[in-house]
Amino acid sequence: MSHQLHPFPGGLHLPGNKGLSTDRDLATAAVPPTLIIPLQQHIGAPAKPLVAVGDRVLKGQILATPEGYVSAPVHASSSGTVIAIEERPVPHPSGLAAPSIVIETDGEDRWIEHNGHSDYASLDPSELRNIIRDAGIVGLGGAGFPSFIKLNPGARTEIDTLILNGAECEPYISCDDMLMREHADQVLLGARIMRHALHARQCLIGIEDNKPEAIAAVQKALQHLDEKEIQVVEIPTRYPTGGEKQLIKVLTGKEVPSQGLPIDIGIVCHNVATAASVYRAVERGEPLISRIVTVTGHGAARPQNLKVRIGTPIRDLLQAAGGDNSKPYTLIMGGPMMGFTLDSEALPTTKTTNCLLLATEEDIPSRGPVNPCIRCGECARVCPALLLPQQLYWHARAKDFDKAQDYNLFDCIECGCCTYVCPSNLPLVQYYRFAKTEIWAQERERKAADKARERHEFRQFRIEREKEEKAARHKTKAKAVKKDAAADEKKAVIQAAMERAKAKREAAEVQPKNTENLSEAQKRQIEEAETRRAAKTDNPAEQASEENK
Repeated sequence: MSHQLHPFPGGLHLPGNKGLSTDRDLATAAVPPTLIIPLQQHIGAPAKPLVAVGDRVLKGQILATPEGYVSAPVHASSSGTVIAIEERPVPHPSGLAAPSIVIETDGEDRWIEHNGHSDYASLDPSELRNIIRDAGIVGLGGAGFPSFIKLNPGARTEIDTLILNGAECEPYISCDDMLMREHADQVLLGARIMRHALHARQCLIGIEDNKPEAIAAVQKALQHLDEKEIQVVEIPTRYPTGGEKQLIKVLTGKEVPSQGLPIDIGIVCHNVATAASVYRAVERGEPLISRIVTVTGHGAARPQNLKVRIGTPIRDLLQAAGGDNSKPYTLIMGGPMMGFTLDSEALPTTKTTNCLLLATEEDIPSRGPVNPCIRCGECARVCPALLLPQQLYWHARAKDFDKAQDYNLFDCIECGCCTYVCPSNLPLVQYYRFAKTEIWAQERERKAADKARERHEFRQFRIEREKEEKAARHKTKAKAVKKDAAADEKKAVIQAAMERAKAKREAAEVQPKNTENLSEAQKRQIEEAETRRAAKTDNPAEQASEENK
């Protein structure tokens, strides 16, 4: 069934050079003596170690657990003993070290007990996402974003299309090509599971037309699967068709908004290798502990694709590919357009290691000296994001980062097309990366300053509040003391009156004289006086008031 395609702007037709590594069958690299497993092989927070030095571990055992929502666990890719948990150099453009778990393998390659779910359709989408997260699956196209997050569209978002990216447009890289040739069934079964998790209406698998063997293999597997909602689409070979936004444009005609995400237009995009990993995690219970890596370039004696355990030192892979041809070469992780140079062959492979390019002068000819920009406009002509690379260059060079953002710096996908065609040999992408890094650093500093200011303001507020509360307590206590003093004074007055009354009463109790031979009238007067005296004794406060008069 034909599918309507849509062109994207810019781009380049580049020599593929993929036959260097696809002429040989897919092979499996041997278990290395030592595995170096970084705790951060993904976008987000590094994982937290669960093992200690000296622990025995089995293949597939979890070594570190996610720390935060945007994170992923890491697992042992073979059995052995943990001999170190320390900072080790990792493959990254910065060249910095990162916390890593080092395992001395025992050669037995013994698995931990693991079981899959044969009936994925009976599982709730949230259960599927938890399985995928626990398996440590991240985007294997190079970004390394935790896959379970992209498989969670949220209750309010309806996904129309799941796209599997099999374009693999960058020269030399052929790991996805070989995966689709050898394991097309895993890709399709993974696609079916992902479509169920997303409730997507359809799934499109985009493959460039320079991979006829992969296209044929996936179509054949699709016929056996009899899945009508999954379609293989052959797309024209043009770099960077494999860019997420460019592939979406080609397959659907829709454009992802600036600073937006595919999910904003009802689309989710994953790599074909990610789909195969999802299948192995759900159906077999296997975490992400290996991947296919392309070892290629004219500096390699026997370029090929290898199934590699994550954490394998790069030097072991170079030896598996026949070593080098004794030609001077530059070791690049990734392809010649978007890859970055590595300083050491002792670095480990990670989940995002898709290619090791031993680039000689034949692969990447030396560029001439850097000259001033001549404003030819070639960079704008080939930009697939419709940006103005020349303006971005000037503002990035001047460190005017606000202006660079005004020209949509963060829409740049760093494909390198502008650098490739620049007649002045300007390293344009390096300037854009520098500007992005500086902006991110400034944003982190701003957030840190905001937090510090908030903490200071809260402390001042707390101090003032405590002062006010203390003053209120003192005022309340003073009022209570004053009230108690007034009450004590009143009591003293009453007590004094009572004492005077008592004294009068005692004086009145002296036996009266001349009480004999009284008349009846005198006796009545005496009784009335005694009655009045008794009444006053019963009410001392009234008696005190009468006396004060």
